[in-house]
Amino acid sequence: MIRPSLGKAMDQPVALLLVSFSLLFLDQPAMSLLPNQCDDKCGSLHIPFPFHLNASCPSISTAFRLSCLNSTTLYLHIGTETYRVLDFFSDGVLVDFPGTTGCRQFNDLNAFGFTKNDYFGISSDNVIGLYDCEDSSLCKAGCETNDLPGCDGNYGGSLACCYPLSDHSIWHSGDGFSSFSKFGCRGFSSWLVPRGSNTGKRGVKLEWAVPRNSSDRVCSSDADMVNATVVEAAVRCLCKDGFAGDGFANGAGCFKSCLKEGQEAYGEECNSPKHSQRKLVILAGVLAPVFILASLFLFLCILRRPVKPGAFHLEQTHYHGTTSFRKACRTRLFTYRELDEATRAFVDGQKLVNGANGTIHAGVLGDGSHIAVQKVQCETERDLIDVLSRIELLSSVLNRNLARLIGCCIESGYTILVVYEYPANGTLEEHLQNSRGQKFGLDWYKRLSIATGTAGILAYLQYEISPPIFHHGLKSSGYIFLDVDFSVKVAGFALLSSGSRDGSNLHNHHGTPHKNDVYDFGLLLLEIISGINYSDMPRIAMEKIKSGKLEEIVDPSLYYHEQPMARREQIEIVADVATRCLLFGGDGKIGMIDVARELIHLAKENNGGSKRGPALEETFSNSSLLQMISMSPDSIHLP
Repeated sequence: MIRPSLGKAMDQPVALLLVSFSLLFLDQPAMSLLPNQCDDKCGSLHIPFPFHLNASCPSISTAFRLSCLNSTTLYLHIGTETYRVLDFFSDGVLVDFPGTTGCRQFNDLNAFGFTKNDYFGISSDNVIGLYDCEDSSLCKAGCETNDLPGCDGNYGGSLACCYPLSDHSIWHSGDGFSSFSKFGCRGFSSWLVPRGSNTGKRGVKLEWAVPRNSSDRVCSSDADMVNATVVEAAVRCLCKDGFAGDGFANGAGCFKSCLKEGQEAYGEECNSPKHSQRKLVILAGVLAPVFILASLFLFLCILRRPVKPGAFHLEQTHYHGTTSFRKACRTRLFTYRELDEATRAFVDGQKLVNGANGTIHAGVLGDGSHIAVQKVQCETERDLIDVLSRIELLSSVLNRNLARLIGCCIESGYTILVVYEYPANGTLEEHLQNSRGQKFGLDWYKRLSIATGTAGILAYLQYEISPPIFHHGLKSSGYIFLDVDFSVKVAGFALLSSGSRDGSNLHNHHGTPHKNDVYDFGLLLLEIISGINYSDMPRIAMEKIKSGKLEEIVDPSLYYHEQPMARREQIEIVADVATRCLLFGGDGKIGMIDVARELIHLAKENNGGSKRGPALEETFSNSSLLQMISMSPDSIHLP
């Protein structure tokens, strides 16, 4: 029976659990799983809710009952099969093949022996290695870039054939591994490759969930109910921002998560002790006059010697208890002094762009790393919280065409500084305008590759990430960086809602923010063709294209009239795509996936007709989107 709340009888165990949790996991970079209320442990594994060893430990179903052999090895029982547990995740459990006693290169397709039920399903995060297949059509080149360690974990896999279950073109949710037998495969191995990563962990991940109708109130009051991915009609509970825990009403529920003295704290530690409030009032009355005098003295000192703000203390950010700065900035927390020195006090000479998404300055850290710093000015605490949630979303996405988010910093007040990698090859605008002093400008092959890569990453973020991510304000200056091999790195996303032209959020399921991105991409295509960015370029370009005088706006360095006919036709096609982006992007008649599809087919011609370029495989690794946009435009219908 699921309790409506944690009763008084559980107050002490929960408090002990929180203390135990904080001691065990506080220093880890990401939020770890909470041990269940019985603090069950087997070997090195702490068992999280709803899994349990003791039958009397609070849970949801006996389906999550585990057994511990010799106090070292943990087992999960599903039907007639027994699986050794290797690791736990918030949405699943990693298990080994049943009956496995040693390392095996591959297993029989029927060896896993799993049948889906109301609580478990085979996760689509698994990448399958297939051996001796007669039909290689199921092999996906993209997953070969993953690091799939062998049995000893010391070397990467070099599979002849691999298939990510997230592809769904052959394997579908609910299928078993025996479905690969129709391709004549002799055996298979499995690795878990978490989203946003390319490193695998040997084993099979099973997603767990609870039937939606198992109880009227599964989740605690501070948690949201989320649908399972592969377990039909099942749900899990996820604590809201500012809270941590397992999220279940029958578990530890959710408790406050906050920043205190630069450390993440939980539960009652986020609240000031009630018994000291009266003392604080008295102390404040005594110290108030002293504080006023001290403030006046400091104010006079500041007037005489103005200084830049130094490192910002996390406990002063006015949003602790609501969201987590450490959670948003997953990598590195910079001090203002570091970024001030790196950008030479944010001088105009270091400024790359000043747009609706904030200013971006180039800089060099003390270790010689080149960075780009986006400065976002928030007006309210709510803005600050929204920006941090967007930073968290962006930092969770790893993609070769997305500028890596290195870290962030909060300046005094509500100013947030977001730090991106800044490739040595500078911005797209610098190359189009030849301002870097290159001997040769960008040839058409590079320009088409840059356009295709940019369209690909925008389509990926809008159609493959949930919730989708939109840019709002795409420009060649400061927002599109180029690597040494001229690979695209997009940065400078709109982190503040008011930074977009229509006031929509970074991610919005029902609004029309992606239409702005399509229009901006049309402007970018015209700039790639012409090499210049005039404020009235759309009007001029439309008139020239309409009158059949495209050559008059083409960048002279492309030598349009000297290009072969096939190359000129490509430029005309890109100009046509740009025109349609400008005409129809604003009302949604053309989407970024349509644009990406057309440019990818065009890029194939530059690659000698090859089906997929290597850059695209990395952009859409483990994704069904690549297969969709690689089809003939006439063979696919998109709404």
